[in-house]
Order: sequence, then structure tokens, then C-alpha cells
Amino acid sequence: MTAHELETTARALVAPGKGILAADESHGTIEKRFKSINIANTEEHRRAYRDMLFTTQGVAEFISGVILFDETIRQKGLDGTPFPKLLAARGILPGIKVDAGTVALPGRPNEKRTQGLDGLRERLAEYKGLGARFAKWRAVITIGDQIPSRHCIADNASALATYAALCQEAGIVPIVEPEILMDGGHTIERCLEVTEGTLRAVFRALERREVVLERMLLKPNMVISGKECKVQAPTQQVAEWTVACFRHTVPAAVPGIVFLSGGQTSAQATANLSAMNAMSAVHPWQLSYSYGRALQDEALKAWKGVAANVAAGQKAFFNRSKMVSAARSGRYSEKMERELVTA
Repeated sequence: MTAHELETTARALVAPGKGILAADESHGTIEKRFKSINIANTEEHRRAYRDMLFTTQGVAEFISGVILFDETIRQKGLDGTPFPKLLAARGILPGIKVDAGTVALPGRPNEKRTQGLDGLRERLAEYKGLGARFAKWRAVITIGDQIPSRHCIADNASALATYAALCQEAGIVPIVEPEILMDGGHTIERCLEVTEGTLRAVFRALERREVVLERMLLKPNMVISGKECKVQAPTQQVAEWTVACFRHTVPAAVPGIVFLSGGQTSAQATANLSAMNAMSAVHPWQLSYSYGRALQDEALKAWKGVAANVAAGQKAFFNRSKMVSAARSGRYSEKMERELVTA
């Protein structure tokens, strides 16, 4: 893609009312999801599950792009159409997860670094040939006793920036994902501190690698209390602190911020995003979503791995996508959740 096409693609992914479906679960992650509905983690089940999501009628009104896993981008739908072509025909941009997962940071077993830079230039060229228009790389930052270290943040920021530069070189829009995990008992104040420090390091690294900000997207966590924290910050505080954090750290040139759900419930992730978009201030970037479990959980439970339940799974996926889309303009409400339950 040309420079103009990269910018156009980045902006299309955060078009008003739309966001990204993260369907890039590794085999290990999808196995955990399938265990919750008591089905085997086979290639055929994985293909059938993704086919159910991707062929949901009308969902392109709410979903701008889908992040695929290496296996999925090579698979075909139940009608024989390769998944990238199936999505593109519906007006949905195909993307690809390109990192190779996390390993322990040398000398720091409680911290992680993301691997996958070796051979990335060649893999990006292959993925582009398979139809990928954008890519994603996830870095993981853990909050704990005396962590994260500066070394961990710097190491992951450097890898994210190198990945982003290689993507733009290949004509692929990079989604840069530095995730501060919700795991732990840390306060929202501590999450804010670590998120700000991490984002500053990431954008310094992006500048050093000469990554063009208009041709990328940021996929961060929200500023939120740890799961085990005794005091859980309310929705409005999460919204206000998150937006304030990004105003301090994220340049206005970035077209959009596509939040990860990061262990939040579907309703929680939707409500927090809606509260941000309902604020009276005009944000310099689009505030959108790149949700995995928060978009899929209800559909997975309705489907149960049974072909006869495909319509029920698609209805659940459509309804949740519609509600998350409403959060893009601050129009989501708890009433919508109650109406969904009684429908």
C-alpha cells in the first residue's frame, strides 16, 4: 500500500460506529474458551467457530476489521472461501497477529518479553499476499512487587517500535499493543502511573524508528483497578482517568485508540468505552475497540459447538457488536443490557 492507502486503512479501522474483532486467539487460549463449553480444541471446531462469527449477517455495520491467527488466515470458510476473502467481500478488513507470544525476560522471571522479530519481514510479505491489511503485536506488562522494571518497559517498547516500522515498510498498518495486565491487587492510581510510563516509552521508541503515527493505531489497556483490588474504580473514574492519561502521552496524529478489553466483562468493557465517548470534550483521536472475549463470550456460550446453534450464536454476536458500536458515540446504557436479556 502507498502512504495514502496506509492512512486510509488506519482511519477505516476506526470509522465512526465501528471497531475491531480480535479473533486471533492462540491454540492455548482458544482451548480455554472451548473448555468452558465442553468441546474439543480441534482445527475443525476452530474453523466452524470463526466461520459462525465472520458470516454473521449485518455485523459489518459494527465491525471494521478482524485480527486473525496464523492458522485462521490460511483457512477457508464452510463455503470454501478463504477467510480473508470472505471478510473482504463483506467490507471487513482482514488483519493478522504477528508476534510469537511471550517468554520470561532474561534474569527477570516475573516479567515478560514478546518474541517474533526474527523473520518478521518475510512473514509480513507472506501475510500481505494472503490478504492482511493490518497487523497486531502484543506486549505484556505486569504490575507487582517492584515491577514493572525500566528494563522490561524499554525492551517491550523497542520490540513494538521495530515491529511497527517493519509493518509500514511492508505496506501493512501496525496496531501497537502495550497491555498493562489487570491481574493483581493494584489500585487505579498504580495502573495510571505504569500506563503513563509505558506509553511514554513506546512513543519515544516509535519516534526513534521513524514510525509514521498517522499510519498506525494504538491498542492499550484502560486505566482501571486490578482485579483483586479491594476498591474498584467506578465507570466514570475509569473513563476520566483513561482519557487524561492518553491526553498526556498519545500524540494527536494517531488516528485512533482501539482498546483491549483485558479481562473485563462484556458489559464492563462496553460501559467504560461508552463513558469515554460520552464526555463533553472533543478527543483528538477516535476512541474505539479491539475486543476479543468482550465481543465473543455470549456468542460462544450460545453456540456450544453445535451446528444447530449457529443462528443463536450469530444473534448473540450481532447484539453485542451493536451495543459496543453504540458505545462509540456514548449511547450505550444498562437498559440495553436488560432489554437484551428479556428479548
